[in-house]
Amino acid sequence: MISVAVHYCLVCSLTNMAVHLSLLLILSGLTGIHSMTTVRKVSVKAGDSITIPCPYDSEYTNRIKYLCQGNKWPYCSVAVKTNQPGRLGRFSISDDTKQRIFSVTVKDLYYTDTHFWCVVEIDWGKDVAESFLLSVTNTPSLSVDHQEVTGFNGDDITINCYHSNNGEGKWCRLGGDCVTTSSGSIAGARVNISARDHFFTVTMSGLTSESTGWYLCIKGDLQMPVHVNVTERSITSKCYNCKRFIIPLSLLSFVVTVVIFLVFIGKSKSVLNFGSFNNAQTIC
Repeated sequence: MISVAVHYCLVCSLTNMAVHLSLLLILSGLTGIHSMTTVRKVSVKAGDSITIPCPYDSEYTNRIKYLCQGNKWPYCSVAVKTNQPGRLGRFSISDDTKQRIFSVTVKDLYYTDTHFWCVVEIDWGKDVAESFLLSVTNTPSLSVDHQEVTGFNGDDITINCYHSNNGEGKWCRLGGDCVTTSSGSIAGARVNISARDHFFTVTMSGLTSESTGWYLCIKGDLQMPVHVNVTERSITSKCYNCKRFIIPLSLLSFVVTVVIFLVFIGKSKSVLNFGSFNNAQTIC
């Protein structure tokens, strides 16, 4: 009887564990949004292009990622996948496994390009997805000059965020810290924000390799992703800075040479004149 009771309890425990595990997997599959983040709402101009970053957890590094277009998940149309890049002309996708971010680009934007999903393909359950919304108009409410900004290690970069909407303006690392006041620091760089009418300027000073990554220019409920790429200054670039000093130094050397030459000529003439004067006195 004792062995039967022990066996029964063991079966009950295993059954409960299986039920709990099944519920966990089902809930994870139903939500489909864990371990994934991206932007929420982006304002863009019709006919332009936009790149959206989609970060993911390390467990999804080797998974297939894709962009899905449609109002509801999972009833959307696959636009492009990492194992089939460039399948459709307007859509492209790339996966940076080091940074654990895959990026999707939509070109020649239509007014109907509104609802999208960043998705990680899961073999054992429902795919992991996170939505983002595009507001395509003739005049975007929040924009930047360039989505890709490059700077050198130790240098400064400036980003102008143009807006026509209300709300708090801030500069954030995607999935990380934000600067909302006039100054602060993010990823080892100093950040200064200067607000003006209809735009604010973000200056990142003292860039480091850690500063490379995706950032968000935010105003109200709108976000604009900006990728900052920090590189080491090349020898050519260093020499270019040196050239600014080479010309003035060459000019200074020339001036000094001319002055020395004139002084030498002047002294020679003085010696000659003095010699002629002495000769004249001797003759007299």
